Amino acid sequence: MQKKVKVKPNSKQQKITEEEDGSLTVHLKSPPVDGKANEELIKLLAKKFNVTKSEIRIKSGLSSRQKLIEIDAV
Repeated sequence: MQKKVKVKPNSKQQKITEEEDGSLTVHLKSPPVDGKANEELIKLLAKKFNVTKSEIRIKSGLSSRQKLIEIDAV
């Protein structure tokens, strides 16, 4: 399964919001430095979709706020 994700780093609280078009907006506490925000994103999505962190990959947008995420076994 692939999901479009919009990331908002440096937020006060962690939150995942599903938009009307099926994409996700994810608020992260981590700053976008040294991949910390991407790590937090993968951890949050793994918890939401009940999969392991290794089953989630960032297909595109590694250094962008707009990302395409691939999730196995959903």
